[in-house]
Amino acid sequence: MMGFGMMGGMLFFWIILIVISVLAIKGLFNSGNIRDRNKSENARRILDERLARGEITLDQYQTILKDIG
Repeated sequence: MMGFGMMGGMLFFWIILIVISVLAIKGLFNSGNIRDRNKSENARRILDERLARGEITLDQYQTILKDIG
């Protein structure tokens, strides 16, 4: 009985270690998507402000908006 308890404990340890590793790697790769979305939102906000201040025309606004997608 004692041997099974030790094996079960080690198995549990390795499962937890693998799950934590997978979640950490997944988190590293997903963080880039959030940054890219924020950059796009910031670009759109700046573009809206430039149009509101009259720095660019509506045609320029639409052209730039297509470019930043």
